[in-house]
Amino acid sequence: MNRYMAVFMTGALLTLTLTQPFLARAGEIEQRQRRQQSRIAEGIESGALTPKEATRLEAEEAAIQREKRHFKRDGKLGPKEKAKLNRDLNRASRHIYREKHD
Repeated sequence: MNRYMAVFMTGALLTLTLTQPFLARAGEIEQRQRRQQSRIAEGIESGALTPKEATRLEAEEAAIQREKRHFKRDGKLGPKEKAKLNRDLNRASRHIYREKHD
């Protein structure tokens, strides 16, 4: 019995160890979205963004959020969906930078 318990515990520990990086990345997209929203708010407060620029950037962020909700309809984000969201977030991040520094 102890042998089986040791094998089970080893398997459980290995599973947790291998899935931990995935679990840590699960909130990565939400964290990026919060950071980009914060960057837009900072640009508005500092005057680096005009109301028109801020509106356009907020619309882009809202479109990404809608896309994420669409992808999560089945309850999870697949690797291709995460990659697409990350590409969209990268593009939005570049737009925020450009608008804040023009």
